[in-house]
Amino acid sequence: EASRILNTILSNYDHKLRPGIGEKPTVVTAEISVNSLGPLSIMDMEYTIDIIFYQTWYDERLRYNDTFETLVLNGNMVSQLWIPDTFFRNSKRTQEHEITMPNQMVRIHKDGKVLYTIRMTIDAGCSLHMLKFPMDSHSCPLSFSSFSYPETEMIYKWDNFKLEINEKNSWKLFQFDVKGVSNKTEIISTPSGNFMVMTFFFNVSRRFGYVAVQNYVPSSVTTMLSWVSFWIKKESAPARTSLGITSVLTMTTLGTFSRKNFPRVSYITALDFYIAMCFVFCFCALMEFAVLNFLTYNRTKAHASPKLRHVVSLLSDGGLPGVVGLVSIAVPIFCSKLFCCAWCKGLKKYFCMVPDCEGSTWQQGRLRIHIYRLDDYSRVLFPVSFFLFNVLYWLVCLNL
Repeated sequence: EASRILNTILSNYDHKLRPGIGEKPTVVTAEISVNSLGPLSIMDMEYTIDIIFYQTWYDERLRYNDTFETLVLNGNMVSQLWIPDTFFRNSKRTQEHEITMPNQMVRIHKDGKVLYTIRMTIDAGCSLHMLKFPMDSHSCPLSFSSFSYPETEMIYKWDNFKLEINEKNSWKLFQFDVKGVSNKTEIISTPSGNFMVMTFFFNVSRRFGYVAVQNYVPSSVTTMLSWVSFWIKKESAPARTSLGITSVLTMTTLGTFSRKNFPRVSYITALDFYIAMCFVFCFCALMEFAVLNFLTYNRTKAHASPKLRHVVSLLSDGGLPGVVGLVSIAVPIFCSKLFCCAWCKGLKKYFCMVPDCEGSTWQQGRLRIHIYRLDDYSRVLFPVSFFLFNVLYWLVCLNL
């Protein structure tokens, strides 16, 4: 009986023509069931999704009057029926499953309603905006439309949009959490006509734990490790220099490692900025010892060398008492006397360096700095600055 019904409705059926041709557009209702989602590739900016795609439409040519409510046909009969030419617009690769038989099914109802089901795996493009990485969220789309029928001939619609997600299956979004799904319907214009495009989005947000362990924690620890040099005596130049250089090189390595599995975007991400600031802190810690060593060494040399003492006395005779020790020593080496005199006069308005500014030469309103206590200042200034930077950084990144 089922064979007779099928032979009857297919005897005068032309599968090359869509239902309602020349009279009205064909309305196709779409529904999707997700078997698995992921992985999401950051380098290729694409994700993989395994779905069962349902399409339903009415074909009056397939109506029949019998006791059978539905006729279920396997994939071998698909080629004998008209099927919507739906394609996924942002897919890069699509695989139709054929084991052990083609994973397709057609169900014909007695009122002419046709349900077509197919299973496929799609690699779809997803444009990732990494500016807030690793506190970023994305909406990965999967859009489909008819390839040849414009909106005047084929209309897609959601039947009370409901995207079924089978959470019992494996999810391979190791670094992401699915926050929900949404959909959009639009009409796009092409040289072939106006087509109705259906799009649904997977809204995902990045899990922070992996990036924190691999990048933020090592960067912060390396930065704090560079401050150990402030507790090492300034006479131990090899130890402090080695620690500073090691910290700088470690931050350089961490910065390179963070970009290893990352797309070559032209903008700076939040993680790049954090690592760059940690690099600056490590570099400043190294330079702090260089400045301290330079000032103390040249001050000692100035007291020991008659030539340098003569230079200092010349500057004092020129009306520059109380000039910082660094400027006094660097004058005969780096610049002319006229240029340095102008620079020193401007510097004296704001700073004075102990012991040069002690006694009557020191004036109120200037910052008094003891060159032998740079380590003491750094032990407070560096941790406080880094703490304030972290507070500002996380407030901005978590609230953007």
